[in-house]
Amino acid sequence: MLELNENIRKAVSLIIESGYQIDREAFELLKKISQKIDLDFIVKSIIDEVNSLPEKPLLITREILEGKIKEKNILEEAITAPAVTGKGSFQQYAKNIESDLKVISDPTNKISATGSLEDCIEYFRSRFRKISRIIRSRVDSKDAGSIEDALKTPENSRIKIICMITEKRETKRGIFFKVEDLENQAVVFVPIENHSAYSKAQRILLDQVICVNALHGKNDLFIAEDLIFPDVPLKKPNKSSVPVCAVLLSDLHVGSKMFMEKEFRRFIRWLKGEIGGNSLREIASRTKYLIIAGDIVDGVGIYPKQFEELEIKDLYRQYEKAARIIEEIPEYIEIVVIPGNHDATRRALPQPAILREYAEPLYDLGRIKFLGDPSVISLHGISILISHGRSLDDVISSIPNMSFQEPDEAMKILLQCRHLAPVYGMKTLIASEAVDHLVIEHVPDIFHAGHVHMMKYSIYRNILVVNSGAWQEQTEYQKEMGHIPNPGIVPIVNLQTLEVTPINFTSI
Repeated sequence: MLELNENIRKAVSLIIESGYQIDREAFELLKKISQKIDLDFIVKSIIDEVNSLPEKPLLITREILEGKIKEKNILEEAITAPAVTGKGSFQQYAKNIESDLKVISDPTNKISATGSLEDCIEYFRSRFRKISRIIRSRVDSKDAGSIEDALKTPENSRIKIICMITEKRETKRGIFFKVEDLENQAVVFVPIENHSAYSKAQRILLDQVICVNALHGKNDLFIAEDLIFPDVPLKKPNKSSVPVCAVLLSDLHVGSKMFMEKEFRRFIRWLKGEIGGNSLREIASRTKYLIIAGDIVDGVGIYPKQFEELEIKDLYRQYEKAARIIEEIPEYIEIVVIPGNHDATRRALPQPAILREYAEPLYDLGRIKFLGDPSVISLHGISILISHGRSLDDVISSIPNMSFQEPDEAMKILLQCRHLAPVYGMKTLIASEAVDHLVIEHVPDIFHAGHVHMMKYSIYRNILVVNSGAWQEQTEYQKEMGHIPNPGIVPIVNLQTLEVTPINFTSI
């Protein structure tokens, strides 16, 4: 076991820790593919699948492993072909496909906050109005009324109200919320005996807008029977008519001593068709788009003692180096960039595009579309919501059983809230715009974020949810927090099928 590479050790340990064993043929296959694909995702998806079976197998067999590999769209050529091949046979399929990229929304030219009290009040009014409209579009909430009307009903009347959560207090008997709308306020009690409503109440965040189905108690008290989130509707996702791929990236952190330059340049070599087995090179040939969800550079003065961890201690030079690296990406690949909290733009959400005065070398490339955070784009009819994901810190720290190891679960909470930063006044800085640009008004086919340096993806109500990980090794701060990132793993989305192929550039 000591002679096995880290990729295999982790995979086998995960299987054993989950209560299973692996047979010899499956183990030999793991060894064969360990340098071509990331085993972590394959093994975790196998374990999730067998855990759901009524009769669980004792052994993870080669047949089970091969089935999952094919399901994840990693073809046999990726297993048998050499890791490095010549450039002669590489066909640039995407080069001959006409770009189909449209910007649906971008806050860059709509930002106008003055920081006044009036703006702050109007910001919350805008949020309430927008999400109220979303809630009323639900069949189960069309008849929801105001708090004022609900207060006028007799005791024990059944009512529905749309309200914003302003306070939350947990007790042994249940959870108390102070709620308000544009005109009035009340108290909502969720008893612990109502398991369904109580479970939802535990996951509710401050400043979230919801619908409450309740009984009118005494005075301004309502006893909740159900809590209804705005949520995203179940819809059939759009898919491209041409088999092109989009690479989802974030968190390069160029300028940091922990920036994984060698692995990122290996990724660029793969895009050029210089490395990888036939299957992986086929994916590279079909890659038409590269979407970067923020933190191109590490910045300067972002966190305490950062200066000691910087390889490049000047912000302008960080962007210069980023430009030199990015210009090596094949010219036919369309690049979209939004800012993160380390980039040169205002820190508060919504963020305008990265400022040209700092990132002139990137702008001079003339091939990058710079957008703000959040933005929505369309690729061949597929809508993609892009946000750096700063608020994931707040969601993970506020809701029970959330983890930095599973950022996609926190992203699903944002979809349920229909808001990209529900909590005001925590780590996430939010500007008091007169209009709340963080409400998720457009239901996407793909939701792409980063920030937490953990590549994970899953499906929620037919929306592909992807956190794209990072290109920075574990920092001292992450060590102190006990957060173990998985950098260097790239999710590639086939826009014709919306299937994801993760490629681990630390081992390819």
